[in-house]
Amino acid sequence: MIDSLHTFRAAGMLAACIALAPSLGHAAVRVCTFPGSPSAALDRAVTQAVFTRANVPVTFVHGIGEGDDDGVSLRELDTMLTRDCDVIAGFPRSSVADGSGGKMRFSRGYLRAGYVSVEAPGTVLQGAAKRTVAATYASPAQLIAVQQRDVTLDLEKTCASTVDAVASGRARKAIVWYPAVVAYRLAHPQRSFDVALADSPYAEWELTFAFGAKAAASRPLIDDTLAAMRKDGQLQALTKQWRLPAQTTSMGYVDKPSIMLADANAARMGRIITVSNEAGADLPSFEQAQTSHGKTLYGNSCAKCHGAQLQGVTAPALQGPSFAPVANSHLTVGGIFTYMATNMPADRPGKMKDQDYADIMAFLLMSNGYKPGPTKMTADIARASKLPLNAGPGH
Repeated sequence: MIDSLHTFRAAGMLAACIALAPSLGHAAVRVCTFPGSPSAALDRAVTQAVFTRANVPVTFVHGIGEGDDDGVSLRELDTMLTRDCDVIAGFPRSSVADGSGGKMRFSRGYLRAGYVSVEAPGTVLQGAAKRTVAATYASPAQLIAVQQRDVTLDLEKTCASTVDAVASGRARKAIVWYPAVVAYRLAHPQRSFDVALADSPYAEWELTFAFGAKAAASRPLIDDTLAAMRKDGQLQALTKQWRLPAQTTSMGYVDKPSIMLADANAARMGRIITVSNEAGADLPSFEQAQTSHGKTLYGNSCAKCHGAQLQGVTAPALQGPSFAPVANSHLTVGGIFTYMATNMPADRPGKMKDQDYADIMAFLLMSNGYKPGPTKMTADIARASKLPLNAGPGH
């Protein structure tokens, strides 16, 4: 899928009155949505209600990312907001992938929609299903799932099939975006699930409107309208069944495991792979020269989704506290490398040369405070590293 799901300014009484007053002279705006998102129906409903209340006419045009499975770059989004539409509804933002760095400007959030752990009470599990965790392939759900100890991952191609893995008894638990749970229950009203918040820097996301230059003048009005609708309860009524339940609890993870993903072919095909965990120590050395090559490779193959400055766009950031936390890291150098070499880039997972992946890993390490050394990092060295990602000099 696409996490990023933010600073809000409060709307006073005057702003609320302005938002409620008739707005003359606003041209119709063209709105794009993400048709593959489980919240697509909600995004359209919220758009219609908010823009109608603001007296801004809207026309829904084609969706974003239709037929494209390798992510959407900032350049593509900026182009779309110039050529095809004026506003993107349902744009996910988070602290690890907020879409910053482009020309887009964002509204207040209208729905907090985090990643959750889902279990199906009363489901009878057999054999391997008892230790299987389902997650949506190439999404933050997969990054969250691999943080768990000694499980088998069932990588599913869609959010719906991820939830279904739990409902059908193929998996004990699923990590999935919460709107996918809502959409599944709407389609299968007889099903019920136990839901817990995922305790991960990749879990928190919020849905917003993204504005291009042509619609930028209406953004303050839409913000004020959202504030007014939140104050009088209309926004809560619209999003009620999509909001995370108040009683959900955080799920915990084991400290500092080393994540080893086996069977790269299975991972590339979205099938079941095994995860084991070990404790570890030494930082693998890498050369300054290979970080330059890694930076070039990153720009060509990774920046589209993760950002030219590793800041996160439609995929998580690869620099800073979310990627390499100061304490309590759940990821190791070997685990990150193996995940990357197995699953990335999204449009051709596992298709780069082993040494290219090692050079990208060296660039990521240097970008997160680790210092080059005299020895070149190889794929075998990177893959074998058991060092928690936060253990480098300066961390």
